[in-house]
Amino acid sequence: MRNWPGWLRNVAITIGVVWAAPVSVLGLVMGSAALAAGATARWQPQRHCLVFQEFPWGPGGAITLGNVILDTGTTLDRTCNTYAHDAGLCREAPIVLGDHEHAHVLQYMALGALFLPLYVLCGGVSARNRFERAADRYAQTGRGWWPFWAEAIDGPFA
Repeated sequence: MRNWPGWLRNVAITIGVVWAAPVSVLGLVMGSAALAAGATARWQPQRHCLVFQEFPWGPGGAITLGNVILDTGTTLDRTCNTYAHDAGLCREAPIVLGDHEHAHVLQYMALGALFLPLYVLCGGVSARNRFERAADRYAQTGRGWWPFWAEAIDGPFA
């Protein structure tokens, strides 16, 4: 998509945002509630999402719901370990959390509300989940966010 004309890229992004909207609404509701508890909201056009920083609930880290990221920290530009590294499956360099979450935004834009059941069917939050492996790969390389092909290839929104 990087080589597509700007207008066509914008149309694809718009379709993806609309397709992910049912789940994004859930993220907006949760993020809006968090504003009253001190969270802040910031649009990140490069990641096609609205980020709620200092989200006050949860164990830490971030969760993506459509085009909304709920982050317990003050910035998505902090580093974290990959799921495989934390599970002891391999040793990998730290990744940028925002890049990992951006991959999930792209996955939602491609799959819409189908993302949630597919994510659960693939193992939920775990190192073996193909969605998490793809998001880690994207954070490491900037490519390969699509979780259903063995090769690290880009999908339509990259």
